[in-house]
Amino acid sequence: MLVQDRVTTNPNPKSPKSKIRAAINNHHHDLHHRFSESKSLDFSTWVSENFYKVVTITVLIATVAAIVFLWSTGDTAALSYIQSKAQPLDKTHHSPRINWNNIPSITDKSSPYTNFRSEKWIVVSVSHYPSDSLKKLVRIKGWQLLAIGNSRTPNDWSLKGAIYLSLEQQATLGFRVSGYLPFDSYLRKSVGYLFAIQHGAKKIFDADDRGEVIDGDLGKHFDVELIGEGARQESILQYSHENENRSVVNPYVHFGQRTVWPRGLPLENVGEIGHEEFYTEVFGGKQFIQQGTSNGLPDVDSVFYHTRKTGLEAFDIRFDERAPKVALPQGVMMPVNSFNTIYHSSAFWGLMLPVSVSTMASDVLRGYWGQRLLWEIGGYVVVYPPTVHRYDTVGGYPFSEEKDLHVHVGRLIKFLVAWRSSKHELFEKILELSFAMAEEGFWSEQDVKFTAAWLQDLLAVGYQQPRLMSFELDRPRPTIGHGDRKEFVPRKLPSVHLGVEETGTVNYEIGNLIRWRKNFGNVVLIMFCNGPVERTALEWRLLYGRIFKTVIILSSQKNEDLAVEAGHLNRLYKHLPKIFDRYSSAEGFLFLQDDTILNYWNLLQADKTKLWITDKVSKSWTTVSTDGNTDWYGKQAEMVRKVVGSMPVHFQVNYKEAMKSDRDLVIGSSEIFYIPQHLVTDYVDLVGLVGDLDIHQKVAIPMFFMSMDSPQNFDSVLSTMVYKLKPPPANSTLYSAQAPAVHPWNVSSEQDFIKLTRIMAEGDPLLMELV
Repeated sequence: MLVQDRVTTNPNPKSPKSKIRAAINNHHHDLHHRFSESKSLDFSTWVSENFYKVVTITVLIATVAAIVFLWSTGDTAALSYIQSKAQPLDKTHHSPRINWNNIPSITDKSSPYTNFRSEKWIVVSVSHYPSDSLKKLVRIKGWQLLAIGNSRTPNDWSLKGAIYLSLEQQATLGFRVSGYLPFDSYLRKSVGYLFAIQHGAKKIFDADDRGEVIDGDLGKHFDVELIGEGARQESILQYSHENENRSVVNPYVHFGQRTVWPRGLPLENVGEIGHEEFYTEVFGGKQFIQQGTSNGLPDVDSVFYHTRKTGLEAFDIRFDERAPKVALPQGVMMPVNSFNTIYHSSAFWGLMLPVSVSTMASDVLRGYWGQRLLWEIGGYVVVYPPTVHRYDTVGGYPFSEEKDLHVHVGRLIKFLVAWRSSKHELFEKILELSFAMAEEGFWSEQDVKFTAAWLQDLLAVGYQQPRLMSFELDRPRPTIGHGDRKEFVPRKLPSVHLGVEETGTVNYEIGNLIRWRKNFGNVVLIMFCNGPVERTALEWRLLYGRIFKTVIILSSQKNEDLAVEAGHLNRLYKHLPKIFDRYSSAEGFLFLQDDTILNYWNLLQADKTKLWITDKVSKSWTTVSTDGNTDWYGKQAEMVRKVVGSMPVHFQVNYKEAMKSDRDLVIGSSEIFYIPQHLVTDYVDLVGLVGDLDIHQKVAIPMFFMSMDSPQNFDSVLSTMVYKLKPPPANSTLYSAQAPAVHPWNVSSEQDFIKLTRIMAEGDPLLMELV
């Protein structure tokens, strides 16, 4: 049912700001009366005394005035900072306590739509006059379009058949969440979700005004009905849960686009472009969150947008409409967005858009947060083949607006998969998780309070909590038998590569990437950064994470936000056993300093069961005579002799055969070396023999290598690397794409990284997608 008429706009409207002020003044008392919380969030015990009444009202007026001032003066940077700055919670804070059985109801007494009801709603945020896409969206049969305005929406916004809620109308609805929402953001859709639920919603299509539903029929693409006559009673293909270490997938691979990735996918997972070896199945009916794919401009991040697009030509990426929909099992997640997703009533609580993070991160964080909680009620996410065509009419966002998202999302996924709760009601679990995420710094205390307000508003408009179901992740995973395995091989559709369609050449390049990944996909890269990690850590992971199992970054200072571990280069060899222990299933470990560039495409012939080091590289591996020396070399040689004397026979024999004299000392620069898994135990034993001795890294690593095996058995793959003690003059370069590695090379900023990847593209042309 469509609303055909709406109230005529006042011919002499007040300015949006004056109307907001009036709405706030007129309805503040009602809002305060309805906000029922625990003592930690409720000031009802304070307002009993007149003095505190005056103080509270004064503070409120000052706060509103400050916000209006920031808004009126155009200081959007300051306002966005207040809105988006997220800091970990102080340990003295506590999760709110709320009596869920004592929430007064909120009814629509102020809008023209008091008596209107509809089960199916489309909710969009509007900042401009109705687009052509929106005019088509409002005509979808059986769905009611709800447009949510903000401070940028024209005063005379109108669209026949749509319900439009302006800022001042939103303020009169009495929802607690209104006090947390920014004036100029799509995050105001939270008011729209509550309004739709209040007016009978059972399904909500979360959309934007740039997408056109393919064939104008949502029911053709999504599972709009999960029970009853219109429900499809069928099994759904599901990603396999066999790999317990996999916690995130790129669904675009399943739908034919292996080199495209969604916004919110951890950058270290971008290189995982292989299709599933096999799937399983799950019976339909609990796909409470349904994510559609978008032809044209899919939901991609700024890295993809700016590296794939050249000139003014719009993106027109197509996905396989014949590919089957696919479900995600518990323990596996994917990015979920806010412009092409259907939420069923059992997941309405998951519509909350957090307010203390950037707008580019809000729906992504919501999606991961919601997926984790969905498991508690036995629900799951399903991804569907193309449901909308979204037009590329707006420029991409700068990387800086998404950088926090890229920094935190990998850690967030790990946190969510590991999170457990003993609460007995869903809303208690939701509040507990929101508090835990604030403690971890994923969002701020503001979102804890916002969650409390959101959940109370849900109950106030008549929503009922879903019942908890048994949690499967803590059970032993059943073995996937041969009969349970379902095969599906995704098509390989044309994509974009540097602004042009992929050809056979690009497919060849992708084939190379797959081959490199297959060769090094179980090798851990351990990287020490001498430069500023806040400028380069993400870039190194993006560059090498496509190839290796994982990229561990160490630096002289720890950075938890960037997952950078602390280590001192001179003694870093003592830290490596901890990493070896974490990745006991890895095939081997490759160490690299950030002043050395790795041309991984030249390492395919190397034997991953042997040691690799630069023993045959001039100036990298040198022997010094310490006979009679009492300087640093002499002291190092004395400690080496002490360690060698305590070695077991196999170590000692190897070392003494390699060294001509016990008075000689080998100095290895150790910018790059590789240790296979079967020699890790030997390495750890040698570190134990060093103990507290202050042997330098450049001395310890050669000693360890010559003790573990004879140098004649080392793989010689690094012998042809380019190695200089000093960098060349500024107008020349020493880089060679034919060498296995190049030293030295300085990368201390994003600009340096861009220059590097352009040069390395000679060996790996797909790197041009990163710059």
